[in-house]
Amino acid sequence: MKPSLLLIFAGLSSVALANVGTPSRESQAHVTGSTPGAAQVNMAIDDAHIAQDPMMMGAMPSSNGDDSPRHRQEKAHLLKRMDKKSGKWGTSHPRYRLLEALWAYTSYRERHMAELDRWRSLYKSTGKKQKKVLEKAVGYTKKLDEIEELIYVNAAVSRSIARHAMEFYGIDQAELDEHIKQAEKDKRQADKFATAQTLKHFVRDWADEGLKERSEAFPCILSTLRAIKAESPNGASLKVLLPGSGVGRLGHDVADLGGFEVTINEWSMFMNVGYRYMEAQRHANAVTIHPFIEAMSHHATKVDMTRSVTVPNITPNPDVLLVEGDFNTAFNDQSGHYDVIVTHFFIDTARNLMAYFDTIHRLLKPGGRWINFGPLLYGTGPFVQLSLEEIINVVEEMKFEFEDIGNECGELTFKDKKVRSKEAEYGFNRKALTRYAYLAQVWMVRKT
Repeated sequence: MKPSLLLIFAGLSSVALANVGTPSRESQAHVTGSTPGAAQVNMAIDDAHIAQDPMMMGAMPSSNGDDSPRHRQEKAHLLKRMDKKSGKWGTSHPRYRLLEALWAYTSYRERHMAELDRWRSLYKSTGKKQKKVLEKAVGYTKKLDEIEELIYVNAAVSRSIARHAMEFYGIDQAELDEHIKQAEKDKRQADKFATAQTLKHFVRDWADEGLKERSEAFPCILSTLRAIKAESPNGASLKVLLPGSGVGRLGHDVADLGGFEVTINEWSMFMNVGYRYMEAQRHANAVTIHPFIEAMSHHATKVDMTRSVTVPNITPNPDVLLVEGDFNTAFNDQSGHYDVIVTHFFIDTARNLMAYFDTIHRLLKPGGRWINFGPLLYGTGPFVQLSLEEIINVVEEMKFEFEDIGNECGELTFKDKKVRSKEAEYGFNRKALTRYAYLAQVWMVRKT
């Protein structure tokens, strides 16, 4: 069976091959000087809603894991890479991408209020009698007012995410304001979509509501890792790398197994900034968000749309290490370093799929394992697009040997190949009137 995108509407399922984008894995003038700009104005407004935010209440003591030698070493390397003088300055520079993300997080309120104002303007186009029915039956104006209040709640969290990141990366307000000023001079807008997607990724990774989606993929990966660990002759800790980690939950669940030194990797600064905020939380369910208010579609009830979600539902494991940057270049000094590489919803994000395969092969020790779980939904402009059958042939040509994995990882995709298919949802909202799912392809190979 070929991998496909399974689209289920209101309980009726149909298999469809869809060329749609994978849910991401990414106004007012800002003035420096004595007159406060929009960044400062937004901060003052959002502070009125910040009381629920534990970061603002000093509830985040540093952890032992954060102080480990490998964490300190990577932080030093990260800040060096972040220096403006490191590499060529431009839109792909990590500091530039960080400033773009910070701009978006600090602009959450104004960007989403602009959309709400558009909804209000459109509502004015309904007739007088129609408005009367709508107000009596559902209180439509009150609904929009409630959404406005929840935008402020989310904006407070977004502001806290940005503040935490500015402290972590050493970015001062003047530098951010200057970046925003130049962006607005260039008539650009902050990325509203990426910040909204990060809140949804919090749900998928760090909320009780995301358990169903996690449970369709994580048990397969975790049980396979347990089996690999059981083979370790002396019980030594195994080095595991998870590229494309998003906001990081899978890496923490791997670390909680015990016996694994876990490194995660992510390129998107929107995800990295969100993850830094999550890993700083020292109490479960300390942060409240309303992640589904940015769109009106596919809600069964108003309550479903406006409901709150608390994160993180566990205390993050402080031993997990995030290495930021491009998977193909971030580990140039670690050839033959890892016992296991886990690619979860990752390989189809490649511009050059072969480069991913080469990097995986290079980073693994001889005899090391590569576990894959995910779809084959290629983006725009990939250098090469391979079918599952072609991937199997290429991987075998690169001296990887396919190995058996358990039935927990699904049914065999081909009768004569050691690759399995497992349906996995990827929709963030368990109460939505849509379901997006992939027939994920699962395999484990050994570097020979």
